[in-house]
Amino acid sequence: MSTNTQIPTLDGSGTFPAYVARPAGTPRGAIIVIQEIFGVNPGIVQKADDWASKGYLAVAPDVFWRQEPGVELDPDVPEQFETALGFMQNHDFDLGIQDIEAGIHWIRREAGVPKVGLVGFCMGGRIAYLAATRTDLDASVGYYGVGIDQLLHESHAIAKALLLHIPTADGFVSPEAQKAMHAGLDGNPHVTLFDYEGLDHGFADTFGARRDETGAQLADQRTADFFAQHLG
Repeated sequence: MSTNTQIPTLDGSGTFPAYVARPAGTPRGAIIVIQEIFGVNPGIVQKADDWASKGYLAVAPDVFWRQEPGVELDPDVPEQFETALGFMQNHDFDLGIQDIEAGIHWIRREAGVPKVGLVGFCMGGRIAYLAATRTDLDASVGYYGVGIDQLLHESHAIAKALLLHIPTADGFVSPEAQKAMHAGLDGNPHVTLFDYEGLDHGFADTFGARRDETGAQLADQRTADFFAQHLG
């Protein structure tokens, strides 16, 4: 299990696990790193460590803790991919956003870091969008979020900066869904959408078969610049 910290739930009834990576010196801000459907696996741990190396407090909560704490799956193993899909299908996104809120409170009150951003991948990209509509995060970034086109009725509530990375050949987000996202969000002054022509879902995976090096580096640089602008 990669997690090393327990964060109190929003209602104070218990705690949930998270992996926390701390920078050297005073954090310039904090970034919540939201997993794909594969748990807080080595790829997510590496992403958190990378943000810490850039001066941020990085917090990667165990999103599936209510189902099974400590899930770590490999997207390149078909059986584990199928298992991950089951976890996603059984995930309560509304409760999950409450856990994001709990994480924000913990970061600001216990860790003492006022500026908080969030970056999420796949299912985490959907959570990044929901967090932008339902929480007071200072900035949110979603990579290849699934189902955002079904949540556009919440877009009026986006009050802080949101960046979405959209691969045009995403096997889980149809061209029609991508078109709807642009139609619903392009006019919102808080939202920036970047398209990645010909790239597929998971192109910014830390490592593994899905990664596209050029696309991942471009998206990650845009994300770093975005957080530098909005978090410090």
